[in-house]
Amino acid sequence: MYAQLVETGVTQVKSAEQLSGADQAFQRRIDDGIKIEPKDWMPEAYRKTLVRQISQHAHSEIVGMLPEGNWVTRAPSLKRKAILLAKIQDEGGHGLYLYSAAETLGVSRDDLVDDLLAGKAKYSSIFNYPTLNWADIGMIGWLVDGSAIINQIPLCRCSYGPYARAMVRVCKEESFHQRQGYDLLLAMCKDGTPEQKEMCQDAINRWWWPALMMFGPSDAESVNSAQSMAWKIKLFSNDDLRQKMVDQTVPQAEYLGLTLPDPDLKWNPQRGHYDFGKIDWSEFQEVLKGNGPCNRDRLKARRDAHAKGAWVRDALSAYAAKKEARAAA
Repeated sequence: MYAQLVETGVTQVKSAEQLSGADQAFQRRIDDGIKIEPKDWMPEAYRKTLVRQISQHAHSEIVGMLPEGNWVTRAPSLKRKAILLAKIQDEGGHGLYLYSAAETLGVSRDDLVDDLLAGKAKYSSIFNYPTLNWADIGMIGWLVDGSAIINQIPLCRCSYGPYARAMVRVCKEESFHQRQGYDLLLAMCKDGTPEQKEMCQDAINRWWWPALMMFGPSDAESVNSAQSMAWKIKLFSNDDLRQKMVDQTVPQAEYLGLTLPDPDLKWNPQRGHYDFGKIDWSEFQEVLKGNGPCNRDRLKARRDAHAKGAWVRDALSAYAAKKEARAAA
């Protein structure tokens, strides 16, 4: 992998001659498929890249609870409410797994959360879009969690041990979430009213392009992808993962009887893949800058929840301190 990236002329990746002795030894471990553990030596850039990626991933799981939480009290049945509550609880658990993985790199969870609340840290742009109707909950499960699975399954084999191990359970649960979302849409599209199917079409019109943006900028524009692939933090490029998402989703949309909002979408027998239209990356950049439909609402909700939960954190700290004092006595 490393040699191939260097040979392609990717400027972000240094040749073996440009690496120090320690860096070369580290890269050999990566190339040999040996997992890197918290106490192992690692380049500072490797550690920082992992902190950035894992913390953004954790923030995304936590912020991702908000658009779905918006519909808990309005779910159409007790069954659907129970499913949605369980899904939201899973996402909260994913955030905790990932914060724990990030802490093995010597960072404080409190500092990571503070960066999120201050607007310094990023999270997935997809969660800055509103959930306007019940079909949006199905789209999040099918498209958003579907994109997440494609992106995250390779992470189970990434080079950093704690991250890889955390992702095993995360991916199993995300796979179930995707099925839940598709089941919801099947009920609306196949057994529902024409109005319900129209809701689903409206939802896919709004969620399709943001779901494709989840994989990040095109390979030519991505600043960090090449080095992350050399270190096997990432195993596939953004564009390869995006193509897999399109190829997987088109037949599923056809079965639902929904039309994807892309006039350029068509099967290409020469490539063996679907061709699809150009993504509006200016929209992606605007959302990243904080100008998406719900950026301010999402951060305000997280800040309010953090403030209201201060008494719980204080009580737990006091209990831990008291327990420690008793043990020392």
